[in-house]
Amino acid sequence: MNILLKSLGCRLNEAELEKWAGDFQDEGHSLTGEAATADLIVINTCAVTQEAVKKSRQLIRRSQRQNASAKLVVSGCYASLNPALKEDIGGIDLLVSNADKDRLPAIVKEELLPVAMPALATQPGEAALFSRGRNRAFIKVQDGCRYRCSFCIVTVARGRERSRLSADIVDEINRLHAQGIQEVILSGVHIGGYGSDIDSDLPCLIRAVLERTTIPRIRLGSVEPWDLQEDFFHLFDNPRFMPHLHLPLQSGSDSVLRRMGRRCKTADFAALITTARMCIPNFNLTTDIIVGFPGESRAEWEEGLRFIERIGFSHLHIFPYSPRAGTKAAAMPDQLAPEIKQARSRELHRLAGLMKKSFLQTQIGRHAQVLFENHTEETKDGLLYSGYTENYLRTRIILPEGNAINNTIQRVKLSGISSDGDSLLAELD
Repeated sequence: MNILLKSLGCRLNEAELEKWAGDFQDEGHSLTGEAATADLIVINTCAVTQEAVKKSRQLIRRSQRQNASAKLVVSGCYASLNPALKEDIGGIDLLVSNADKDRLPAIVKEELLPVAMPALATQPGEAALFSRGRNRAFIKVQDGCRYRCSFCIVTVARGRERSRLSADIVDEINRLHAQGIQEVILSGVHIGGYGSDIDSDLPCLIRAVLERTTIPRIRLGSVEPWDLQEDFFHLFDNPRFMPHLHLPLQSGSDSVLRRMGRRCKTADFAALITTARMCIPNFNLTTDIIVGFPGESRAEWEEGLRFIERIGFSHLHIFPYSPRAGTKAAAMPDQLAPEIKQARSRELHRLAGLMKKSFLQTQIGRHAQVLFENHTEETKDGLLYSGYTENYLRTRIILPEGNAINNTIQRVKLSGISSDGDSLLAELD
């Protein structure tokens, strides 16, 4: 059978999709990138914001229109929070909750494909990620979260914390590396809580991966700042552990952070980043910011802007606050008007652009190792490739045809900034 896998939202959703892809291939099925050629469509939905809910519904309906004859399986946070989704939308053959999604391929086999599934599995001809046009792999290391930030519905949808055994994670990484994958990103809902249920912790997992695999690059997904102790940063002494962290701040105002139920004050965050920058050469920091949280005054907003600018991030994921039923924040007074959130988002986007340009300028003239992906387009001068430096900065290079560098790590000299200000330009060293 031809199977199309689609995902919205976080890296954990993507990690789950990649695991399903491998499982389906191990059963002898093929992956496709086109809805029209699919016999089965699997959608991993998101519900982190109302916009994510809207996009999830649109993706389900669009998939139905593109191929009405394909069987449709829906999973993820939106599906878990809306068990009546099958009746609501219609045309969904199977709904798999987050509690059961680790078994999704097996459930599909039992419920939908008892005849179509091959009797004996065949060896996949190509790594699942390459079939999906991917060169990096997201590895799910844990699920669930013990905390209850007042704005977050994901902890409700994902449930209690559950960690995978490090041996299973190491085995998965080694299998992917043998298939040609050069980089993995350790992902989860609450990565910093890894191991709390199996007498381990995140540093132990990272050391195990570094010691028992030879994959060239290891990254972390989003990790809460309060989960990192000072000695954590010494893990970056190993050059295979990439010098980039995504630490969600959410707000630069302590009073807003209290209403959010966050466990890290701005002073603690600033001290953490000072330590990280002292310990990790060429460290790159990115973050999430929620704009227009209930009750956010102009003074709090300006306080937050000053703090964000003082820290200096290379990239901001900016989310205008949207109420989510079932969260504490949805019932808070002083919900801000959409036009206020829009104006503040524009203000923050301007600051984000300035910070990004400033950080990219510090990289010009530096030598870097870049993992290049497939070429993105043809230009008059050759093929345009893009990839990421060790510290997770997108980098572009143009090479004459015949110099294929896709899925290779190349030493380059960073020579400038692209015209759109979004990435670095490079030349081979």
